[in-house]
Amino acid sequence: MTHGTATNLKIFATVLVTLGVYTWVANAIPQVASEVPEELTLGPDVSAEELVAAGEELFAGAGGCTACHGLGTRAPNLRTDYQGEGTIGARCGERVEGQSCKEYLHESMVNPAGYLVEGFGPIMPPQDRILTNNQIWALIAYLESLGGEVTVTAEDIQATAGGAQAAASSGGGGEGASGGEGDPLALMQNNLCFNCHVLGGQGVPLGPSLDDVGARRSADYIRNSIVNPGSEAAEGYENLL
Repeated sequence: MTHGTATNLKIFATVLVTLGVYTWVANAIPQVASEVPEELTLGPDVSAEELVAAGEELFAGAGGCTACHGLGTRAPNLRTDYQGEGTIGARCGERVEGQSCKEYLHESMVNPAGYLVEGFGPIMPPQDRILTNNQIWALIAYLESLGGEVTVTAEDIQATAGGAQAAASSGGGGEGASGGEGDPLALMQNNLCFNCHVLGGQGVPLGPSLDDVGARRSADYIRNSIVNPGSEAAEGYENLL
C-alpha cells in the first residue's frame, strides 16, 4: 500500500466517523413537534364520556396546556392537588361565589386575566382565539372530571357556539387581533406576543426574550418562528411547544 493510498483511507475513515457522530447526535436530540388542534365535531347527543375523552387528549397534546399547567411553576397544576384544595374538578366550584364549576372554567378560558390565582401572572391568552367552542367545552368537561362531576352538556356548547367558534376560525376575532397595522409594537400587543415574550422590559418571560433578537437571528428565522413556531425550539424552551 502506497503512502498516498494510506492517507486517503485515513481521510475516508475520518469522514465516516464524523458523519456517524453527527447522525448519532441528530437522533439523540428530542424532536419537537408543534401539533395543530384538530377540528372537533360534537353531535347534539354527545355524552359526558365522549367530552372527557376529547378534552383529555386535547389537554395532554395539541392544546399545549401542560406547558404551563403541568409544571406548577408558571400556572397551577390542574391535575394534582393545589395547596390542599384538591384537583381542579374539586375546587373549581368554590373559586367564585355564585358561579358553578363549568361557568368558572369557561370564564377562565375565554377571559383568563379575570381570575388570577395568587402568585401567578396573566400569561395565558384567551383560548377562544386559539380553540373552537367545541374544544373549549371538551376541555372544561375533562377538567371537571378531575375530582368533580361532569356537568357540561350539549346545551352549554350550543349556547356559546357563535362567539368562540367565529373567533377561533378567524384566527383571533378580527380587528382586535390584527389591529395596529404598520405599528410593530401594536401588532405584538394585539396578538398577545407579550404574554410569553419580553421586549424592552415589557412582557412575561415565559418564552425567549426578544431583546436584540434582530442581532441574534436572521429575518428568515424570525419569520419562520412566527408562522411555524414548532419547527425549531430555542434551547431551554423545548417543553413549551
